[in-house]
Amino acid sequence: MVAVLAMATAAVSLHGAGAAKPNIVLILADDLGYGDVRCLNPEGKIATPDIDRLAAAGMVFTDAHSSSAVCTPTRYGLMTGRYNWRSRLKSGVLGGMSPPLIEPGRLTLPSYLRQQGYHTACIGKWHLGLGWQVRAGGPGFDDRVEKGEEAWRADFTRPIAGGPLGVGFDRFFGIAASLDMVPYTFIEDDHVAVVPTLTNDFPMIIARPGGATRRGPAAAGFEAEAVLPALTAKAVAYLDGRAAEAKAGRPFFLYLPLNAPHTPIAPTAAWRGKSGINAYADFVMQTDASIGEVLGALDRLGLAKDTLVIVASDNGCSPAAQFSELRAKGHEPSGPLRGAKADIFEGGHRIPLVVRWPGRVQAGSRSDRLICLNDIFATCAEIIGKPVPSDAAEDSISLLPVLEGRSGAPMRETLVHHSIDGSFAVRQGRWKLELCPDSGGWSAPASGSPASAKLPPTQLYDLVRDPAETDNVAAAHPEIVARLTGLLDRYISEGRSTPGPSRPNTGPVEIRRPGPRPAASTKP
Repeated sequence: MVAVLAMATAAVSLHGAGAAKPNIVLILADDLGYGDVRCLNPEGKIATPDIDRLAAAGMVFTDAHSSSAVCTPTRYGLMTGRYNWRSRLKSGVLGGMSPPLIEPGRLTLPSYLRQQGYHTACIGKWHLGLGWQVRAGGPGFDDRVEKGEEAWRADFTRPIAGGPLGVGFDRFFGIAASLDMVPYTFIEDDHVAVVPTLTNDFPMIIARPGGATRRGPAAAGFEAEAVLPALTAKAVAYLDGRAAEAKAGRPFFLYLPLNAPHTPIAPTAAWRGKSGINAYADFVMQTDASIGEVLGALDRLGLAKDTLVIVASDNGCSPAAQFSELRAKGHEPSGPLRGAKADIFEGGHRIPLVVRWPGRVQAGSRSDRLICLNDIFATCAEIIGKPVPSDAAEDSISLLPVLEGRSGAPMRETLVHHSIDGSFAVRQGRWKLELCPDSGGWSAPASGSPASAKLPPTQLYDLVRDPAETDNVAAAHPEIVARLTGLLDRYISEGRSTPGPSRPNTGPVEIRRPGPRPAASTKP
């Protein structure tokens, strides 16, 4: 039975200490692999001193997951506490011009926290759709990623609806989606900071020929390598501005979804070459330092002891990191796991996740409990002591008992995974059932590839005995395959995986069954 590796006596002494409503800082790196941080992969070759110091002062999770192996769906789950495949987006990701994904009227983590007296801010990459207004007579935008020149249909001078301010944030500063998607301009609250007047793109890897981001509308002076420093500076400025009120009793929630180390891989000049490996490793180091700047601001302002800090990634590392270059230097971005971003395999969705909360979380502790980013919603609700309504956060389970080292409390026993092509997997204890013959993503055997047609239609792995997912035992355990498939069917039909009344999904949810399937998008 999995357990938190912390002394029970320490847990008892910690229980009940600290602020009743802590400040909350949630930092989400973009495409940071499980093996990219030293606290989870001591054999890793990339230095991550700031994340490692955070882990030493708090708890590091070894079996934490995003709800999806790619960006947009993971962010939906994080904001709503609901499995991403319950939304209208059944595979892939949105583009920077796509309409809002979160359903109108749905309770989100920021709207819940604002109801409880929190000031809420999102600084960073949104990637959950925006309500761009279009020029007279022009058609609206859809969920397709590739907008390019079509993006000029937007009237960039008019307010943007349905963005972060529409789902509970008091403030927003950031970018519409991934930094390889148009438009290339900062957004402040509900309007662009600088109206795009240029058509531009950026190298996928800075100072390296070959490969560029999607070409389209860009603001004058907007440069890819300046985005991470700008987001970091805005986050520090936000903390400076909220410190006095936080100390006076009005806490804040800062959601900081970084653009890095996702493409374009654009470390600043000061960080290029620092790793001695490649540009991706340099960018990881700069990302770690940005997290360190935010942590340093909390210390400087005297806020650290009353602040819950969560640092995680949205999915696994992307092949754009140049795996062959990393491996040539002895670095495995997924650590011991199979696969990477987009895949149904563990490397696609098992993520680094570290929590620090002085007085409540034992310093230097580790947990091997199964958890998901969706669980942050229910965790915040239990901390505050205000239950989540029955029509919200249907797939969120509180982590507070684990964080406090309490034994015997009910915890997550099952988890549903999702890949870029819409393939499902179900995890229960040591068993993981994958309802596809291949990776469901980009790793070999790639989704819909000729090789996948020759493989068994389902995969079952014993993650205790076989954490690298090399031995498919589905044929030997048909009863486990049937049980886990039935569990997924029930979660779909009931519209939730936690106790409560059945809830409708947003559109029909289809489990991909054996047979020909379209390949996943090849665009990182």
